[in-house]
Amino acid sequence: MSSTADLFEQAPAQQPLAERLRPKRLAEVVGQQHLLGEGKPLRVAAEAGALHSMILWGPPGVGKTTLARLLVAASGLPFMAISAVLGGVKDIREAVEQARVHGRAAVFVDEVHRFNKAQQDAFLPHVESGLFVFIGATTENPSFEVNSALLSRATVHVLEPLQAADLHELFDRGCRHLNAQWSEEAAAQLIAYADGDARRMLGSLETVSRAVQGVVGEEQLKQVLGKQLRRFDKGGDAFYDLISALHKSVRGSDPDASLYWFVRMLDGGADPRYLARRLVRMASEDIGLADPRALRLTLDAFDTYERLGSPEGELALAQAVVYLAVAPKSNAVYTAYKAARALVEKDASRPVPMELRNAPTKLMKTMGMGQGYRYAHDEPDGFAAGAHYLPEGVEERFYTPTERGLEGKIAEKLERLREANAAAREGLGKR
Repeated sequence: MSSTADLFEQAPAQQPLAERLRPKRLAEVVGQQHLLGEGKPLRVAAEAGALHSMILWGPPGVGKTTLARLLVAASGLPFMAISAVLGGVKDIREAVEQARVHGRAAVFVDEVHRFNKAQQDAFLPHVESGLFVFIGATTENPSFEVNSALLSRATVHVLEPLQAADLHELFDRGCRHLNAQWSEEAAAQLIAYADGDARRMLGSLETVSRAVQGVVGEEQLKQVLGKQLRRFDKGGDAFYDLISALHKSVRGSDPDASLYWFVRMLDGGADPRYLARRLVRMASEDIGLADPRALRLTLDAFDTYERLGSPEGELALAQAVVYLAVAPKSNAVYTAYKAARALVEKDASRPVPMELRNAPTKLMKTMGMGQGYRYAHDEPDGFAAGAHYLPEGVEERFYTPTERGLEGKIAEKLERLREANAAAREGLGKR
């Protein structure tokens, strides 16, 4: 726990550069102008000293903790910090006791998504009573990770990754603080590597500057940092955003965008086998019978990767990505499958028509099972016109092929078969 009195004491020299450069006033904050610009919500709240319960949602290193501290300082309320990684209900109880001493307090919970439902529920009565102004910080989507009851009592503010200009300003501050010199090319490479994360950039800036004598160039930067991966959360929103972008690019028939997102995920450390599984899914969901070769090709690519591994096998997956992107698209099978499932889930268990039942014994045959069944191979063109295969009372058509790719021919054939069915049933009705 900490109070506003000691919140901004001079940081010791051994603290990371990002901590030493942490802004002490809102005017020093870089970026997030959609929240801190003139007339914007957090700027207005700070100027009015009217702090409200909120959840700050954004990727790492964009200023969530800094904003929370500065907003609390502007409000004049006592500040209490709880880490959801290390804390628990006991820390919440301690915060309640301290808040009661002061009459009201701001409670900041870092990584709030790591608290379970019971721990999050422990805040509710104190937020409702006004004892707590609740401020949560999270890198995960609060819609999924924060209880709806707590979410309804807090305003969600979305923080964005810092832009290159913002990072450059912080880079210049860091260089002045460290008395470091960098070439323009090395600075640009470090800023690109930071990928919107100020803490990551300042940490790398300090590491490289202390390791290199003189001006830091691109070669020295590579030697110190080595091959680093871009920010990629294998279990969080960044992961699902990227796979969503890949899937939608394939569905949108854009091979360039599809390859870009595919490589972004590989570059970030995604398991190629996971990507292979998703490609197989896309072949069935978005292409289906418009081009049945797509499914076979993705399975072959999957098998090739299993045989070759990385990086050689990744080329086969890239081939599958491009093929899926340029293939004709149809979700007709996917739609038909969902419609059939929906009917079966809500419908009664209708009996199998007698003519379609298996009759391996004499008793079953005497009961009428299998009688009247027409063996399609013995019929003209291999089709028993007029026969019924759905249970009685079920008339739905689940599968409606598109006119794209092979499905265009499938649509033509189904139309001919339906016409033959209608004619045969009309003839039976006249007898």
